[in-house]
Amino acid sequence: MDKATARKALDSKIASLPPLQKMQRPHKGWIRAVKEALGMSSKQLAARLGVSPPRITALEKSEVDETVTLASLRRAAEALDCALVYSFVPKGSFEEVLQTRARRIAADIIGKVDHTMRLEAQNLQSDKLNEEIENLAAQILREQHKIIWDKR
Repeated sequence: MDKATARKALDSKIASLPPLQKMQRPHKGWIRAVKEALGMSSKQLAARLGVSPPRITALEKSEVDETVTLASLRRAAEALDCALVYSFVPKGSFEEVLQTRARRIAADIIGKVDHTMRLEAQNLQSDKLNEEIENLAAQILREQHKIIWDKR
């Protein structure tokens, strides 16, 4: 599968999900929130995981501190009769991310050329400048240039 096809497949898969970006982790973490919603004590969860109750407190703290491992989250989810869902959710589509990035790179490149041309009183008109940026961005995307991710 080529990169463009893979990107479109991933975009469509993510588009079919509910709006996950709006879903925030509960203040005290998912483990504690689900445990409390189920009416399960730390001692009971510890028994289901085969660990001591203080380990549950440490697990909940590590989730809130963002130092928990995926393996620990997966085991906790299973002990809570839940499934762990792990995903990167783009702020737009992957296609939009790439287009925005390509435009930014193209604008940087064209902007430097325009600056030099301006010093020589040969700069482009605004509409022509925008057209050149769009053309270069399209070329960058078409040729899948690695420069898209070279700069921050």
